[in-house]
Amino acid sequence: MWNQVYDPFTNQVLSTIAAALPVVTLLVLIATNKVKAHIAAIIALIVANLVAIFLFTMPAGMALRATVLGAVTGFFPIGWIVLNVIFLYRLTVETGAFEILQTTIGGVTQDRRLQLLLIAFSFGAFFEGASGFGTPVAVTGAILIGLGFSPLAASGLSLIANTAPVAFGALGTPIAGLASVTGLDPYLLGAMVGRQLPFFSLIVPFWLIWTFAGKRGMLEIWPAVLVCGVSFAIPQFLISNFINPWIVDIGASLISMACLILFLQVWQPKQLWLSPALRSHDDSAATMEQRPPAKRLNPSSQEVWMALMPWIIVCIILLIWGTNWFKGIVNPIATWNYPVPDLHNLINKVPPVAAKPTPEGAVFSFTWLSYTGSGMLIAAIISGFLMGFSPGRLVKSYATTIKVCAYSLITISAMLAIGTLTRLSGLDATLGLAFAGAGVLYPFFGTLLGWLGVALTGSDTASNILFGNLQRITSEQLGLSPILMGAANSSGGVMGKMIDAQSIVVASTATNWFGHEGTILRFVFWHSIALACLVGILVMLQAYVLTGMIVH
Repeated sequence: MWNQVYDPFTNQVLSTIAAALPVVTLLVLIATNKVKAHIAAIIALIVANLVAIFLFTMPAGMALRATVLGAVTGFFPIGWIVLNVIFLYRLTVETGAFEILQTTIGGVTQDRRLQLLLIAFSFGAFFEGASGFGTPVAVTGAILIGLGFSPLAASGLSLIANTAPVAFGALGTPIAGLASVTGLDPYLLGAMVGRQLPFFSLIVPFWLIWTFAGKRGMLEIWPAVLVCGVSFAIPQFLISNFINPWIVDIGASLISMACLILFLQVWQPKQLWLSPALRSHDDSAATMEQRPPAKRLNPSSQEVWMALMPWIIVCIILLIWGTNWFKGIVNPIATWNYPVPDLHNLINKVPPVAAKPTPEGAVFSFTWLSYTGSGMLIAAIISGFLMGFSPGRLVKSYATTIKVCAYSLITISAMLAIGTLTRLSGLDATLGLAFAGAGVLYPFFGTLLGWLGVALTGSDTASNILFGNLQRITSEQLGLSPILMGAANSSGGVMGKMIDAQSIVVASTATNWFGHEGTILRFVFWHSIALACLVGILVMLQAYVLTGMIVH
């Protein structure tokens, strides 16, 4: 057995700086835009191993096994999702279905701001609720780039939009993970998150359009933005507080899409915004130009349904794949659990991170059929046959997709290797303990701890599992509500989703903008920090002023 060490220098400041070295290395290398993302990830992974072994005294064999476990976990399930989403997208482009989809969405509205609301926020929230784990950014980024949005707009704005729904993503998986490590009722945790994130479901659509089109461009369509936000926020609150935390995103997103489409039947802005480029962040000379719309097709109803068909199939299959009853049927017969030798249950998480020495599991669970990516692949194959692809042509297209995504898959695997190693070595706990020393300001910094967790791991679920118990222990020591701070970990975490390297690589892959990960990171970084701080301020108010909002 090896017990995690959280203060190897017996100086919390030095130990925290050492624990932060891997993630700082990764973000700095990516932000410079001079080092390819996959090279930056590999360098940061080497740094993480050196820090874990030589500074935090983790046995070298354990560190290397944790690295391999994380790398494999990076491909299954995250990379598996990205690969198959891009495969489906390429099939629709090859057949011309994507061009027809573009025309169909243009039939709802030609205004780029309204398209952004409908696709990046409402439609993306549906995919977040159905599957999560990178799917929303991959799908909406691909759709937006297909509609002619600039690569930076498609990537960055998809990341900003994929925030407020994340805590209830993948049929409530983050809430379930939080409940599992804290021992708190998932219904109470979901209800508390449902009293925090609806405020941001109102703010994010305005933030999104302001970022894309500027203040004036946002004010020109404020009624539609308000309809989009309110029709998502109110169901998000009601479903999470009075039904359950599992179907929040699916219910709220469907209501939001329906309300926005119906509203656009009776209201359109006086001036259409036809440029698909960011107003002030693009390098192209045509950024400020109000471009004319693309040449309009006149597809028949049958062609429209054929263009929508792949995405309808995806929605149906992912809804089935995300249910517990489906997983309960297939997992017993399509699962291979591999406890990593000389690693599984041989590392103890110790106080103050855990109430008592607790073994850390290290099991690679290969649930190959119930993976979201497997459902996406099945949807792509079915859609491919219905669109007229032969088996040989499908195989050829898939091989091309693998070639296109190769560097991105390497990057994602390296990112997850860093996350797994930092969790098992205790580096993340050292960073968490630094936040936990904030005293009366803990509600604010505890919220930012959730943000840090997602930035490190790329997953709100992983952040909740990572820091959920620490949130409970610290809040009880400070006399705060553990339900409030557990929920704050998840609500603050969603704002870290846009800067985690894994999501950025998914966005660059979906938009075919390889090598520009640093540009995307610089674009979304301050949005992420600003929104996370706003969540922290709300949690501070709930802790000390608006105490009636706390679920008991």
